[in-house]
Amino acid sequence: MATQPKSHKNKMIAALLASVGGGLGLHRFYLTGFQDKWAWLHAMSLPVSLLIYFFSQNVHPFFTAMPLILSVLAGFIACLVIGTTSDEKWDAQYNSTSSKKSDTGWLMALILILTLGIGASALIAVIARTFDLLFTGGLYG
Repeated sequence: MATQPKSHKNKMIAALLASVGGGLGLHRFYLTGFQDKWAWLHAMSLPVSLLIYFFSQNVHPFFTAMPLILSVLAGFIACLVIGTTSDEKWDAQYNSTSSKKSDTGWLMALILILTLGIGASALIAVIARTFDLLFTGGLYG
């Protein structure tokens, strides 16, 4: 029985999904489907954050959103990893049965630059807000 060829997985779409929807695991669902446990862990970060928010008492909302925040930051890192993977290695891993070959260009560089800027800013903001809440009780905001 012959195996059916898998559909071609576009590296740029995967990187864009990781950058924009990485906190919900969209890139992992695109690459590996619904059987991916890590994708479901990303997807569960929003409901878990909401449950913590609604059932916690006297906890700052920033800390209740921490599962979602960490998932979004992991999505930014995933975008950078996907984008910096060589086309040959990408095709060997995700497109081994596809007749198409990946050919990423300058648009991938633009996605990576924007993701790096937004991700670094978000990480600095999360660290600053965490220290503000832990050490000053939210005195600065």
